[in-house]
Amino acid sequence: MLILVDGYNVTRADEATRHLLPDDQRLALMRRLATRGRGLLGTGRIVVVWDKGHRAGEEDIGSVEAVFSRDEIADDVIVRMAERETGPVTIVTADRELKSRVRERKGRSTLMLPCETLFESAEQTHKKRRAPQRAAHGGLPKGHADITKELEDVWLPKEGQK
Repeated sequence: MLILVDGYNVTRADEATRHLLPDDQRLALMRRLATRGRGLLGTGRIVVVWDKGHRAGEEDIGSVEAVFSRDEIADDVIVRMAERETGPVTIVTADRELKSRVRERKGRSTLMLPCETLFESAEQTHKKRRAPQRAAHGGLPKGHADITKELEDVWLPKEGQK
C-alpha cells in the first residue's frame, strides 16, 4: 500500500509543529513518521510530499521517503502519484479539494485519513501490540527439565554421599 502524506498540511495543523520554521516542520514530521509511522498508519510505503524544493540531507529519513514538488504544488504531485499507483492508496490530509481530486481519479476505495492521525499526540491505532502469551511451562525455556536434572546431578549429593 502507498501512503501519501500532505506534508505541510499536516505540520501546519499540528499544534506541536505549526509554529516551527518550515525546515524544522519537515524534520519533525519525517522523524515522527520514521519512528512511529507504522504504528500510526500501518504497513506500506510512506511518502511525504512537500511543496517547493529541498536541501541536501533533508530527503529521506529511515524508510520514510520525501518528495518535493519543485515548480508545482504538492497537491498535484499527490494526485499524480495516487493515480499511477496500481494498488491501494491512503492519503493523509485535511484538504477537501485534494481528497476530492484523488477520489475522482483513483476511486472511492482510496482511504482518506485526517491530519490528526499523525499529530504528536496521536495514539497508535493500527497494529496494537498484544500482551505476551504465557507459555504452558510457566515461561521457562524449552528443555528446562533436562537442565534442572543436569544441575541436580552436578550439585546435589546423591543418596549415601555427603
